[in-house]
Amino acid sequence: MTNKAIIYSDLPLLNEDLMENIQRLMEHGADKIELMMDGEKWNEMEMLFDSIAPKLKDLPVAFSIHPPAWDINITSENKAIREASFREYKKAIEFAGMIGASHVVIHPGFCFSPVFDKKLAQQRAKAYINELCEIAKPLHVKLAIENVGYQGSAILTEEEFIDFLRGMDDTAGYLIDVGHAQLDGWNVPDVIKSIKDRLIALHLHDNMGTSDDHMPVGKGKMDWQAIIDVVNQEKIDCELILEYAPGTSLEELRTGKDYLEQNVFMR
Repeated sequence: MTNKAIIYSDLPLLNEDLMENIQRLMEHGADKIELMMDGEKWNEMEMLFDSIAPKLKDLPVAFSIHPPAWDINITSENKAIREASFREYKKAIEFAGMIGASHVVIHPGFCFSPVFDKKLAQQRAKAYINELCEIAKPLHVKLAIENVGYQGSAILTEEEFIDFLRGMDDTAGYLIDVGHAQLDGWNVPDVIKSIKDRLIALHLHDNMGTSDDHMPVGKGKMDWQAIIDVVNQEKIDCELILEYAPGTSLEELRTGKDYLEQNVFMR
């Protein structure tokens, strides 16, 4: 058995009521939930933070936070988009502090055209993440920097991702999304091993190798045994987050949790 946290993302319940989502996930075995702050239910949510935070803290479940994902890009070629994205991340970090969340997921950004400079995008990402670390550190919230982008939109190669946090405050750590890594052709076990000392979490989901399907573990082409082997052999202590697509049956989360509890050494 293990003491690694197995977390349910509430992504399968996107656009549904927050408190009802949490209750349903708890009924399906959630001990910790990663809240996806996206969709219409979150449109005015920051106006309700003061009233929601005490309710969440009273629940017998822990949290991590995933800020809005679909329209956020801190490396956008548009300055207004970059600044708006930064503000959304700042709000998410402050909310995480209010509810005692362990980490906030941060996307370093996307580069959607070959005419844009990915080195400049990386510089922008580092600058913003350094600022976000200053916000998060006194709140005791970690920033989990996720590998995002595929089919050419990622700003970081496998090697650049491994080196990305060098010299950065340890408030920032890594989150490897194994599905994204597979789509980019990364050697997932090698990346996990390379950054194990700063690895906060893994986003676990499957795909068929062509699109970001967020399928349940075991339903696609991911080599799960290789991932489990490196986590066990390297005694990696990180959170394991089941991040399944909107509309996925919650029973799949329970099945995924059972699979991890049976196969990952809980240390």
